[in-house]
Amino acid sequence: MRTYTVHLPRDAAPGDAAAFERAVLVRDGFNWAAFFFSVLWMLWHRLWLAALATLVAVVALSVALDALEVGEGAAALASLLLAVLIGLEASSLRRWTYARRGMPMVDVVAAPSYDEADALACARLVGMHGEGETASPPAEIPPAPHEPARPIAEQPARPSAEIVPFGLRPEGTQ
Repeated sequence: MRTYTVHLPRDAAPGDAAAFERAVLVRDGFNWAAFFFSVLWMLWHRLWLAALATLVAVVALSVALDALEVGEGAAALASLLLAVLIGLEASSLRRWTYARRGMPMVDVVAAPSYDEADALACARLVGMHGEGETASPPAEIPPAPHEPARPIAEQPARPSAEIVPFGLRPEGTQ
């Protein structure tokens, strides 16, 4: 199963089928195309700032490795690690760009293929309220009452910090 995030325009009303036509699904996980063709992949997806930053990072890494006279093996390893980082973070860059452009993430869908994820997301978003119906506005939650701050003398004492190896606690403590 693959996980996809669904991005809709901010002005989309719940149950609006026309707004779903502008929706974008972004698959989560490693992106092989971004790994092999980082800057071109970003330009293809209109990630202008990310493409510029990646180009600068690749050139800066290359210049720095030449200036430090690093061996060819270490330079290849550094370039490979940068490409792996780009492949891992490519989907996050797309999500960030969509949110910045006014298309925040509204749902997460798990499906074996893109087409099934698209159908499931459409069914969720359009079928939630039925076609043509409008959703009622959410009830306003009253603010929590404000507690006055206690003077320092009345503050409860905090237990002293202790360093405990991962997963090991003395018996009787939580």
